[in-house]
Amino acid sequence: MTPVVDFTLYLITNRHQTNGRPLTDVVAAALQGGVKAVQLREKDLPDDELLELALALRRLTMEFGARLLINSRLDICLAVGADGVHTGAGGPSPAELRSSQGQGLLIGYSSHGLVEACSAEAAGASFVTFGPVYPTPSKAAYGDPLGPASVKQVCERLKIPVFALGGITLEKIGEVMANGIHGIALISAVMAAPYPETAARVLLHTIEDHATHS
Repeated sequence: MTPVVDFTLYLITNRHQTNGRPLTDVVAAALQGGVKAVQLREKDLPDDELLELALALRRLTMEFGARLLINSRLDICLAVGADGVHTGAGGPSPAELRSSQGQGLLIGYSSHGLVEACSAEAAGASFVTFGPVYPTPSKAAYGDPLGPASVKQVCERLKIPVFALGGITLEKIGEVMANGIHGIALISAVMAAPYPETAARVLLHTIEDHATHS
């Protein structure tokens, strides 16, 4: 049985945004702050270093009862006993992952439009990230921001959880949550924060508060 998507804040790693701090230290602080799902997304690491980092994050996430997903790499996911794989247009499809030892895994998919999000759901994705909703350097290659109105449209069409991604700051959480989003996916708001534990705690409180009043 596929694990339930029981988290509302999806932390995506980027060791280049930690201001020189070890990635494991930042993730540990975020987990201490209540984060329950982490995507290891370090595409430029050699396999041996990626495996070592994945093992370290698996130990951390297990300690805090959190989910760990590995970007695109089913082999690394299975090797460390992670909870799932996150994929997108440049990676294996959800259907391919499901048919290759991925039946019991969480499968996230990075979508950048309604059609792509619907296709990911049909192919077996557990959830999608949808964006960029707002301008952000990390998603500039995907074109103009989609805006909050598109968030509402995709949430109305999909049955699986949708996470807003791209330029999501504390001040914008209310706007996206009002459009029916399940949760928020982000990088810099925690990775680059001076105090990642506090940042995660405040973000989670804000998400939960808006979810309660939506």
